[in-house]
Amino acid sequence: MNGVDVHLGDPPDDLPADTALVVDDAHLLDDAAVERVRRRAAEPGARVVVARRPWPRSAAVARLGTLLASEQAPVVLGALDQAGVAARAARALGRRPAPWFARRVHERTLGSPWLTDRLIRALLSTPDRARFVDDGANEDPGPSRGLSDALTEEIADVVDAEDRRVAELVLAVALGAPADAEVLGPLLGLVDAAGSGVDELDELVARAWAAGLCGQDGTPLPLVADVVRRRTAPARRTEVRRLLAEIELDRGGSVLSVARSMVGGGATGDRAAAVFTAAADEGAREEQDDTAVLYAEAVRAGAPPLSLAARRAEAHLRAGDLDGALEHSDSVLGALDAVEPTDALRAGGVAAAVLARRGLLARSAELYRWMAAVSEGSAPTAAVPVLIGTGALGEARAALGPPAVVPGAPPRGLLGSPTLLAGAEELIARGVLDSVEGSPTASLSGLARASALLESAHRAALLPDTPAALAALVAVHTGEFDVAGSVLERALAVGLGGHRAQTRHRLLLGWIALLRGATRAAGAQLAAVDGTGEELEARDEFLAASLQVALARRGGDLGALMRSWTRAREAIVRHPVDLFVLQPLGELVTAATRLREQSWVRPHLDEADALLDALGRPALWSAPLHWAQLQAAVLVADADAAARHTEALAGAAGGSRFAAAMATAAPHWVALLAGRVDAEAVEAAARGLHAVGLSWDGGKLAGQAAIRTEDRRAMTALLGCARALQAEVGRTEEDPPPAAPATAGSSPAGSSTSDRPAAPTPPTTSVLSDREREVAELVVQGRTYKEIGETLFISAKTVEHHVARMRQRLGVTGRGELHAQLRRILSG
Repeated sequence: MNGVDVHLGDPPDDLPADTALVVDDAHLLDDAAVERVRRRAAEPGARVVVARRPWPRSAAVARLGTLLASEQAPVVLGALDQAGVAARAARALGRRPAPWFARRVHERTLGSPWLTDRLIRALLSTPDRARFVDDGANEDPGPSRGLSDALTEEIADVVDAEDRRVAELVLAVALGAPADAEVLGPLLGLVDAAGSGVDELDELVARAWAAGLCGQDGTPLPLVADVVRRRTAPARRTEVRRLLAEIELDRGGSVLSVARSMVGGGATGDRAAAVFTAAADEGAREEQDDTAVLYAEAVRAGAPPLSLAARRAEAHLRAGDLDGALEHSDSVLGALDAVEPTDALRAGGVAAAVLARRGLLARSAELYRWMAAVSEGSAPTAAVPVLIGTGALGEARAALGPPAVVPGAPPRGLLGSPTLLAGAEELIARGVLDSVEGSPTASLSGLARASALLESAHRAALLPDTPAALAALVAVHTGEFDVAGSVLERALAVGLGGHRAQTRHRLLLGWIALLRGATRAAGAQLAAVDGTGEELEARDEFLAASLQVALARRGGDLGALMRSWTRAREAIVRHPVDLFVLQPLGELVTAATRLREQSWVRPHLDEADALLDALGRPALWSAPLHWAQLQAAVLVADADAAARHTEALAGAAGGSRFAAAMATAAPHWVALLAGRVDAEAVEAAARGLHAVGLSWDGGKLAGQAAIRTEDRRAMTALLGCARALQAEVGRTEEDPPPAAPATAGSSPAGSSTSDRPAAPTPPTTSVLSDREREVAELVVQGRTYKEIGETLFISAKTVEHHVARMRQRLGVTGRGELHAQLRRILSG
């Protein structure tokens, strides 16, 4: 101070009156020294500056503080905010720091001044310090690098300078201990005679806070916690975590967090096994993804494997590991005399769900029947979709009856929450039953509500199929494509059913797009599934193969259809028939007829007929299959078969608006085979198909009728209808990706002339008209005149005329030369 003498520290009794007194770390002075400072501060005109920490706070220091505050309000130095950190960084850097730099430093130090300065200094000592400057362009580089050895030692010195018990407190909380006297007391050995230790713990927290190691609640600053964990020997960390877990276990607290920190640490023994088991059970209740890992650690620690096998099976199923779920459930089912009845039933439910997801509904139904026998009651509610899917209608009704009360038997809804899963199981069961013998609207409503009920939880992973998938199937069979898409989109958004269910939901979205004629959207969903590289379960593979075949057939690409059929044959072999694959089966029937491969699908068709007979031929499920078989009959001009399926569709017409539209259109296909065309009626039927979402089918009917009629006016009207419906299909495509130029012998499954956006037209294409260009694109794909005519809604004769004109204009004679010229023109 200019012109003023200054004395630092404990003042002597003869300190001159005009000398200023500055005392630092007043909290470290003894009471006599503090009293001398207080007397000096009480003198008139005295100049005294005192600095101290909030702990320790003796009575003498408190009296001094009271005296000083009566003259001048104290300056309390708190944590820096982000702007304060930026200002400190700017001073050290000499320029304004990047915004992310100040934010990152504040996150690690929580604004502690001493820690902020040390971290900034350490970061700016690196060779790439220039990246910390705000140049308006640099971006956040992501997670911070590890701490430098120098900074680690600096912080460690501050920690080690404190009392050993303070360091132990910081370590305990850094390793996951709650700032709770009931836990920290025994963990740190602070329990007094009364069994408490709260006062001593509060003092330790105050000391750690005063030293700038933690917040007022005892939570270490992030950077300090990192250093303490890093410098503590692994064996010591393991021991602290084990003690912490045992304390939490004894008091019935949460052990999930600390057990996770023990994973891979090699902890063994009965207590460690109990900790891991309790943590895994806690994780299962909270539907945590690592539950299976914790059960595995419990077994490694010494827990009897068979005692946890059923719970492990359920955890693997929820995580989407069907192999693991089946392995552990099978170990229980193979040792029934050595397990509890509840474990046996739990394992049976898991195995039944896995088998259903793999398309083995018959075997799944057998397991549910076994569970009913073991519990001396009816099959569980979750079994109803499986039973109905295999034609066991009577057993499904019995499973929905009043459950028998059996002493010692687990309640209905064994596999999950009685408020969520059991309620959803009931809605699913009644919804599927209504689809067979009740109202389609009631069925769809119940299944949609079940899906909504489980959106807040992932317990749908424990069911044979997700309610969203079942709701979508019912909605598709009734022509409610918007409802089906909405349910599936919501299921994808919330992750309903877990990772594995996402594949099924995407494939069903692709199927919906296919039926609406949006082939590009359908192909995108299929590509997203196939692009993951994961092997699909048989049920999903059957749907994927059917979707790929359907896309190739709708694109009129015989080569792609033949390639897709190879995949379909394997899927047919792996997947038996059940109620929920009848529509994809119908698509395979049509494709097999197109390829003269009917023998591959005949056994499945026979099983489907038997299944539908067992269920009483429900209109909702039978109509789409009859429609597909009608299309197959039309392909081979089998008028008798077409008439049979037309009659069956007429009988199912009352089932839904969807079935009625198909029943109305069916007779016109039969009439076309006989060469009869009622143009007005055909157009009305085609637009009726469009009204229920079947725009592609409607356009095909109108186009085929236009080709066969000899009335020029009727032909024009039908072609206009067909093209209008085709244009409507094009408008259903959302954000279509650009298509690659077509080349001979290769075309993406599902692509078609109407699906591809027009490529930039090079100057050489002026030799072709727009229609000739459309024909040329299909010619170079290797399609026949008939296939081109069906795609463009013109006759094969007209196609031949266009090709002849192109040959003449290009001056070519051979087929190979024509193809080469057309490829050159189309590729530009």
